[in-house]
Amino acid sequence: MRKILRIFLLLTLLCCAFLLYSLMEIKRLPSRVFLPIDRTKAMLLYEHVEHLSVKIGSRSVFEYDNLTAAKEYILSCLTSMGYSPSVQDLSYKDRIFSNIILSIPGKSHPDDIVLIGAHYDTVFGTPGADDNASAVAILLEMCRHLKNYAPERTLRLVFFTLEEPPTFRSSCMGSQVYAQECSRQKENIQAMVSLEMIGYYNDQKGAQGFPFPLMNLIYSSTPNFIAVVGNLSSRGLVKKVARSLRKREAVPVETLTTFSFVPGVDFSDHSSFWKMGYPALMITDTAFYRNPNYHSEKDRIETLDFDRMSSLLPALVQMAKDLTGGQ
Repeated sequence: MRKILRIFLLLTLLCCAFLLYSLMEIKRLPSRVFLPIDRTKAMLLYEHVEHLSVKIGSRSVFEYDNLTAAKEYILSCLTSMGYSPSVQDLSYKDRIFSNIILSIPGKSHPDDIVLIGAHYDTVFGTPGADDNASAVAILLEMCRHLKNYAPERTLRLVFFTLEEPPTFRSSCMGSQVYAQECSRQKENIQAMVSLEMIGYYNDQKGAQGFPFPLMNLIYSSTPNFIAVVGNLSSRGLVKKVARSLRKREAVPVETLTTFSFVPGVDFSDHSSFWKMGYPALMITDTAFYRNPNYHSEKDRIETLDFDRMSSLLPALVQMAKDLTGGQ
């Protein structure tokens, strides 16, 4: 009996140690300082968020006209940049919704694909400035900066529909439909990066929340950083993306590689690609662990930090280039 008890205690300690390792596995490089602010970038980001969250407003599955207006805005922005985006239509409750896809073919390895995405719908009745107009704005400006880019691997920039409830985690989730089609076509997606709420920051020490107690002993309790979050299968990608983001000395970067059951770790489009066996991660301001306006009507444009968003933009452009290996 004592032998069985010792084995049980040993296994428990090993499980606890493994979980702690997965949470701590990431604090490799120090946080960096902010670069000077580019006001032009900040203004363009502001204009996108303003159009989506103020002029259009709530963009849920239940507000079809608004969600369609958001789709048309994204398409018009991409067209004005000189792109010819495509759409992937899906049906939900007898209505058609669309993912918007911009693809830049790779020169030497066109079958190797790097995908960066953000969802453009919201929870019903919310302006969705941070969730997720902030990420859509960043992704649109990434498209602008990558206009003349020639990647070695194919780069896809995708605006997903129907990420929010009631379609979240369902077969009708926009990214789920897209990931399933990629799997069916046996596409070689080497990396998927989901941009999810990347506009809310402040410098109040202690204002950052965490999934578990005592994580503030490992991570900064000041919510002025961006988080790169992945599951254990994507730990190599997490390290690679964090290393790339830190090159530009923009917003400080924290990383978390852990089990997908940790609350919030799978709360975006990257989880759809995990289900298909692809390496994927989320870049986020940590959502409800930081932003008190999460999924509420208070998620408004005046709560966002466009200076920090504009500092993050060139780092994300650099990340896209590093992942695709182009010039």
